[in-house]
Amino acid sequence: MKRADFHKLFKAPGPVVLPVIHVLDNERTVANLRRVIGAGAPGCFLINHDFEPERFLPIIAHARARFPSLWIGVNFLAVTGREAFPMLGDLARAGCAVDAYWADDARIDEFGENSEAKEIAEAFETSGWRGLYFGGTCFKKQREVAPEHYGDAAREACAFMDVITTSGVATGHEAELGKVATFRAAIGDRPLALASGVTPENARAYADVDCFMVATGINEPGNFYDIDPERLEALMRVTRDLGQGGET
Repeated sequence: MKRADFHKLFKAPGPVVLPVIHVLDNERTVANLRRVIGAGAPGCFLINHDFEPERFLPIIAHARARFPSLWIGVNFLAVTGREAFPMLGDLARAGCAVDAYWADDARIDEFGENSEAKEIAEAFETSGWRGLYFGGTCFKKQREVAPEHYGDAAREACAFMDVITTSGVATGHEAELGKVATFRAAIGDRPLALASGVTPENARAYADVDCFMVATGINEPGNFYDIDPERLEALMRVTRDLGQGGET
């Protein structure tokens, strides 16, 4: 996928805001999805931070049934695409469309070996699911990659995913601007997503990123689970301004 195609998909010339919802139950998930829609965000990701995938799957199905046209991606915490893609294929065959899968760890090897990434690609191919793959590369809480090899990892990632996805060192921590610049230079015209530390206050510093996957920066203060509509709307205003050529 090219950057231009990614922005065209979401009808957003600036960074695409995809709120990340840490789900607990159907009712709370639906309430947060309404906030996503109300703020004008084009979609979101759901993640099972507190329980196993088996409990997560019915919540995904419920969310899709309630919002059949909303762009919804998912993250199955602590598993790779090798396990996730078959589950997504089962959901698709059951009539539950999931638009994207985000893996915290795409198992990219900065030195080019990539045997696990190739196994994941095979799992994707045989699953029958055909959404977008956001693959975590040099990602928080995963195997540490030396900064001098960030560019190598980013280039390797291009062969295995639709959207190259990176982060700061931990949830809520800003990514170093140098890391983002290295990724941008390494991947050329491929889309780049950032999945930690973005806020309405610092978003302009990341104007060259194509997608903000954000939770902590738009949630209610001290609340890991619920979106603050005003914070999300503020971030949306910044990205719309960036899309119209606002200063970075």
